[in-house]
Amino acid sequence: MDLRLYAITDERFMDETNIADKVAAAIEGGVSVIQYRAKSKDSVVMYREALIVRDVTKKYRIPFIVNDRLDIALAVSADGVHVGQTDLPVSVIRRIVGRDFIVGLSTHNLFQVENANKEEVNYIGFGPVFPTNTKKNPDPVVGVDSLCEAVKKSVHPVIAIGGINSDNIGSILMCKPAGVAVVRAVFDGDPFLNARKLREKIDAEMGGSLS
Repeated sequence: MDLRLYAITDERFMDETNIADKVAAAIEGGVSVIQYRAKSKDSVVMYREALIVRDVTKKYRIPFIVNDRLDIALAVSADGVHVGQTDLPVSVIRRIVGRDFIVGLSTHNLFQVENANKEEVNYIGFGPVFPTNTKKNPDPVVGVDSLCEAVKKSVHPVIAIGGINSDNIGSILMCKPAGVAVVRAVFDGDPFLNARKLREKIDAEMGGSLS
């Protein structure tokens, strides 16, 4: 699974009327994974929007992950779910979905990274590396040095997250994570151009190129 540019949807930048176009543009710009996240919407709206995104990701043949809501992920036949430290335990999720379903886990310190080594996850997110206003109550900033340590300690692919943009992504890539997760850096403005700019920097450091 190509995790290098992992984009997370945000209700501040899109709604049911334009989410398909925004996601498609981001993918065409170089996004390799899409996560659907909507913290303040009801389940009916989330289901409708997730179905829309699922159709787009199927067209482009890239993984589609749903944040937190395993029920929504299963209802729309998503490829996986991403959970936090206080969500349904990974072991329980695995009993429900089996091994062919992608499960990602958020971590916010090195202790959680070490605990995640015991879990059957496909990747972990680590952050916030930089200050971010994407979440109402963000976890403490971990910094680049801790990210580098997390990459070394984790037995799973590590995705850096939190306040990452085209100006600071270089310092992130020096830690050699499996990828970077972004919200505003892709969806605030033109998703195609934003994604292309990030992807070019990622590919220059990690190797590979846009097909």
